[in-house]
Amino acid sequence: MAIPVIDTRAGERAPSTASASRKRGGFSVHFAHYKWLYLLLLPGVVYFAVFRYAPMYGVSIAFKDYVPFLGINGSPWVGLQHFQDFFSNPDFPRLLGNTLILAFLNLGIAFPLTIVLALLLNEVRLSILKRTVQTLVYIPHFLSWTIVASLSFLLFALDFGPLFLFLNSVMGTNTDFLSDPNWFRTLIVLQEIWKNTGWGTIIFLAALATVDQDQYEAAIIDGAGRFRRVWHITLPGIRSTIIVMLILAIGQMLNTGFEQIYLMTNALNRSVADVFDTYVYFVGITQGAYSYSTAVGLFKAVVGIVLIFGTNALAKRFNQSGLF
Repeated sequence: MAIPVIDTRAGERAPSTASASRKRGGFSVHFAHYKWLYLLLLPGVVYFAVFRYAPMYGVSIAFKDYVPFLGINGSPWVGLQHFQDFFSNPDFPRLLGNTLILAFLNLGIAFPLTIVLALLLNEVRLSILKRTVQTLVYIPHFLSWTIVASLSFLLFALDFGPLFLFLNSVMGTNTDFLSDPNWFRTLIVLQEIWKNTGWGTIIFLAALATVDQDQYEAAIIDGAGRFRRVWHITLPGIRSTIIVMLILAIGQMLNTGFEQIYLMTNALNRSVADVFDTYVYFVGITQGAYSYSTAVGLFKAVVGIVLIFGTNALAKRFNQSGLF
């Protein structure tokens, strides 16, 4: 019986020829096929190019003694002088401490509450109740910080605020919560929780929808209770999402938010209210120290990048899926 001989050389040449043709016209064919997607992508690219990347040229004034009449190119170069002045400024330890305290409070309280709320919503089986609760916790996100601060002033107003009267009657004191430095951070964290916790659950609810339901059924058969199922199935199922969101949150630690802090700051609580964001405004806008305030902002940005890369590397070291 004759054994057929298969010529593999033609089979080897064919893919290479097809690959060469794809390389020659690959981009044009790909672009023509997905042209509408690229068109939809264009506004986002233009936005980032105009409002994110183009202004980076102005960061150079952090290394110059910027004079508006001379312009960026005409202003004299001073190197790292503004950074040295900032680090040697007596306000630096206070600003760093206030910023880090608020950042860790938000990270340690507001961030876990977002996950807890998502888990609670995920356990609600009545559809109409779940949608109603989701709507109610999403609404505060669309309110500006000006409205949130105004509501806080009304609730804690001296002598007639409902929460002012209730809390002081319970504690037996006469504390002005809006001006007391000891209550400033508490109010800021409560505002952050009320405004953004509900909105932050969207990503975690989307991640929860991807968890394999067969695992829950197997756990129920094995006698696992609700808490056990959440601990051993739900949380491991969204662990990668939690890590990514945690990395992003850590990268934003020094960005405590200008509007919220500025609106809640007054002469009596300024000692604990001053953070990097408000300091940049007061020094840069009200005092005209543009180069100095730019150096402060650049310091924040560099620290944020270092935190993101460091946290991501730490996650990779423990065999977790990082941001990149």
